[in-house]
Amino acid sequence: MRRFNTILIIILMIAGCRGGKQSSNESDIYVTVDVKANYSKKELILQDFMDVEYIVLETNDEFITQGVVLDVGKETMLIRNNAQDGEMFIFDKKGKGIRKINRRGGGGEEYKIILGSVLDEDNNEIFVNDIITMKVMVYDLFGNFKRSFQHNEGDRYDNIYNFDSENLICNVVDSKTPEKSFIIISKQDGSIVSKIHIPFKQKKSTEFVNSGNLVSFYFYYPILPFQDSWILSESSSDTVFRLLPDYSMVPFIIRTPSIQSMSPEVFLFPKIITDRYCFMDRIKMENNFTKTDLVYDRQERTIYEYTLQNDDYVNKKLVNLSVWETNNDRIAFWQKIEADELIKSYKRNELKGELKKIAEELDEESNPVIMLIKHRT
Repeated sequence: MRRFNTILIIILMIAGCRGGKQSSNESDIYVTVDVKANYSKKELILQDFMDVEYIVLETNDEFITQGVVLDVGKETMLIRNNAQDGEMFIFDKKGKGIRKINRRGGGGEEYKIILGSVLDEDNNEIFVNDIITMKVMVYDLFGNFKRSFQHNEGDRYDNIYNFDSENLICNVVDSKTPEKSFIIISKQDGSIVSKIHIPFKQKKSTEFVNSGNLVSFYFYYPILPFQDSWILSESSSDTVFRLLPDYSMVPFIIRTPSIQSMSPEVFLFPKIITDRYCFMDRIKMENNFTKTDLVYDRQERTIYEYTLQNDDYVNKKLVNLSVWETNNDRIAFWQKIEADELIKSYKRNELKGELKKIAEELDEESNPVIMLIKHRT
């Protein structure tokens, strides 16, 4: 039987939240961010608080890939080329190629495009979200078709993630309801287990139209994994929520002033979350997009404008915190480094340690090197 569990969040007045609040219950921790304030600057070194692992992907005639990581499991990684060619590669965690899968086509057991996929090693399954056919296609780890299910009528699932052993979590766009909604669906048949809505007064879009009538959008991730929970963002809401395993939600970030009162709007989106830091993007909607990199330091209970650097480069190369997350709760995010880029850095004596040793063995035709940034245990 389908279980519909609609969660309506009514935010009451929360006192004493200037600069954040902490209680004995970790789920009650939240921070208030003034999006109009100026913050002092802070330089962070990635390796000071995260573990960094570099994986050299095997390169041969069968395994030539652009290195876009779809998901990382305990034993394997799922990697694709561009979204249209249909190629998926399974590598082990040491970078050795295991197999290649391509089920692109127009048949009932095939997908037209790969944007997001979930690797479920426990059930030996791969979930491919096809936004063209509005279906989730399910294959085994050898690429054999198992089943499929349609997106909920009137909705499109933009991102899908592994919520637990039996369910996926998705964010819904093009919904018949005005709210950005999130749903938890069954992995077996796509039936809705829970609906989550974040209420707001008026829809605020991240669409920007310049003087030449060119339209651009600021893309943000409305769902971010964090420990055993999920961080949910809606551009029109003043509160970012943390969704717990029992489907309850608590405030995680509260922004001020209200997005509903601002013109031009200043948005605030969480990006990467660690045990100590919460990295955020502040986006001002003028002159296209003006972005400020902010971080909340839970230990110091202070917000900074930050720069983040990779200590495996002699001159500590800046890390652009693009959000590329996985379903693996050990991994905060991933990035890829093109082989020719590493070779150039090596020739300029810009590398050190493990990254330098890796670059010594590469040639310009090698697959990208995958950088996994892991939470410390």
